[in-house]
This record gives sequence, C-alpha cells and structure tokens, in this order.
Amino acid sequence: MAELPGWLKAVMLGQLVSSAGSLAWIYLTLYLVEDRGMSPQQAGFAAAAYGVGLLLGNLGGGWFGDRFGLRTAAVASQLSWAVACLAMPVVPTALLAGLAAVAGLCGGATRPNLSALVATALPAERRREGIALSRSASNAGFTIGPPLGGLLAAYDFSLVFVVDAVSSVVLAAVIWRWVPSAVRVVSAQASGGVWRALRQDRSVLVLLAAIVVVDTVYRQLYATLPLLLRDAGSPAVAYGVLIGLSSVLIVLLEAPLAMRLREHRSTRVIATGFVLVGLGLSVLGFWPALAGAAVAVAIITAGEMLYKPTATAHVADAAPEGMTGRFSSLYAAASISGMFLAPALGGAAYQHIPTLLFLAAAVLALTAAVTTYFSSQRTPTPAALSARTTPPPS
Repeated sequence: MAELPGWLKAVMLGQLVSSAGSLAWIYLTLYLVEDRGMSPQQAGFAAAAYGVGLLLGNLGGGWFGDRFGLRTAAVASQLSWAVACLAMPVVPTALLAGLAAVAGLCGGATRPNLSALVATALPAERRREGIALSRSASNAGFTIGPPLGGLLAAYDFSLVFVVDAVSSVVLAAVIWRWVPSAVRVVSAQASGGVWRALRQDRSVLVLLAAIVVVDTVYRQLYATLPLLLRDAGSPAVAYGVLIGLSSVLIVLLEAPLAMRLREHRSTRVIATGFVLVGLGLSVLGFWPALAGAAVAVAIITAGEMLYKPTATAHVADAAPEGMTGRFSSLYAAASISGMFLAPALGGAAYQHIPTLLFLAAAVLALTAAVTTYFSSQRTPTPAALSARTTPPPS
C-alpha cells in the first residue's frame, strides 16, 4: 500500500465506502415484492432486466473510457447510478423494470474503467497486486453492506437506495478530485478495432472463454450450494457464515498472495486457480454436507484469489495502447456471465441430476485450466511485461 500512488489509495478508500453502501442490487427483489407490491414473477423480470443492463454496462463501459477518458467515464457512471438509485422509490411501478435495466447499465460501466485505471497506474509487474488490493477494498466494504442494508430495510426500504446513491457520489467525488487527468492516447492499432487486436492474440480469446466457463461453475456457490445445504439439513445461517468467511479470507489473503506470486507466469497462476475451483467443486460432489461445504468453499476461495486478480491484470497487459478500457470491459463481462448462466443451468441440473452437478462442474473447471495452460505457453513473463511502456491513467 505504501508504494501505491496517493490518488490510487484514495480511490481504494472510495471503493470501500461505495461497496459498503452498495445495497440496492442486493435487496432489489425483496424491495419490489414487499414495498412495491410486485409478484415474485414480476420482481424476477425486473431483476433480470437489471442483470441484462449490468452485462451491457460491463461490456460497453470500457469503450466510453477509452474514448472519453477512464476518469470521466468512471465519474459519469457513478453519478448516473446514483440518480437511478434515487429514482427507484419514486417512479411508477410500471417503469421499474426499465429503470432497473438503466441502473444496471450505469453501475456495470464503472467496473471496467476502475480496473483499467488501476492497471494503467502501475507497472506491469505490479498490476496483480494493485488489482488484488482494489478487490480487497471492495470485499471489505461488502462485509459491512448487507447487515447495514438489513437494518435500513427494516426501518424504511427507501433508505437502502439513498445510502447507495450517497456512497456512489462519494466514490465519484474521490475519483474526480484525486485521479489525475491525462490526455487520451489512441494509437493506430487501437483505431483498428478491438476484434482485430483479439485476433492477433488468440490466447486472450481462449482465456475469456475459459473465464465464462469457470465463472458459471464458480457461481454454483450462490446458485445451488444453498439448496445442497438445505437438503442436507443445515440451517440457512450456516450458508451465510460460509460466504461471509470467504469474503474475510479474500480481504486478508488475496493481496499478499498476489505479491508472493508476482514473478510467476500469469497463465500458470490462473490455471492453478481454475484447478482449485474444480477440486473444491469435486468435494461438494463427494461430500454433500456442511463440513464438506466448508472445505469446498475454502478451496474454491483459494482458487478465486489466484485467478481473478491475475486474469484481470493479464487481460489489461494484453491490451494495445489506448485499448485498456475495452479489454477490461471484455474481461468484466466474461467474469459476470455466470450470474445469468449459473442459476439457469445449475438449477435445472440440480433438479434432475443433483449428485452429478458438482462433479460435472469440477470437470468443466479442470478442462478450462488445461486449455488455458496449453494455449498460452508464449505469454510473456511479468519481467518481460514490465519492459513495456505503461500508458498514463486517463
């Protein structure tokens, strides 16, 4: 932390505050049913609209960052999200699904631009650490937010959206005040288009496809693990404790791990993370009980700490000059794809073949690990990457 630029420390503090207040999406369905009188089906459609907007925001946010500046795009997305939060309690019920989609679009656009800001602020050999610290700040906030939101919802549900809006404005103000403004750099290669750049480095395409697969199986922790524990006779609070402890492990260990492994080839670290996700899922397949779930969550969390910050930095490293935002958007979209695929595929599989779901998911994660490892043998080492010129944050 001491070696980070002062403005980046300020942004991470802003991320912690913003994450602690990120309550709207957590309680959206409950709010729509309890406070706005929607049926569960209507609330589900509205939540799905939010999810579609979130995916599009993650996918397109980096384009705005590259075109108008990462700093400007991040501030604009945070402020527009705050406006959407404040509008949620007052718009007519018929417009809530549309507003939810717009809110997802605005909120999703922030993530790739913040990742790109961190990536462009640091030399290549330090990006994994910076991204891991950024994730740690966000996860620390998430350990505060849900219980805070529960207390607010019990008093007045509208306060959930007000607090979310205020915390987002705080992050926008921090970014605007502390992140240095820089002239955008758009190279000739950048003007050729992101797909042309991806065709020149097919290993990135392979990695993005692997991320989609792994994110889908990783998110079985949220889609079907609660059902597994319920059927095993465990109380709902046990699942909450497991997920909470997972976040604590990430806050405490992810950044130190990134520092210890910074000299290792990124694709090997990513593949190892995929392997650990697969091993954790296989534990659930063979040991479907609370104790087995505790072991599985610990192993999967270890895999997450290895592959997520490393993959984020790896994709940013692969971006041509002037295209960091767009490459970060591609990764951001791939890394949340499981939010849509995991519940649908996992729910259907759990209903019909519950004993095979987690074993099949483990096989997919291990296959992604092998594919990533052997498709990226020519990936440069961190030492080689550090020789590249790092563009200034914009």
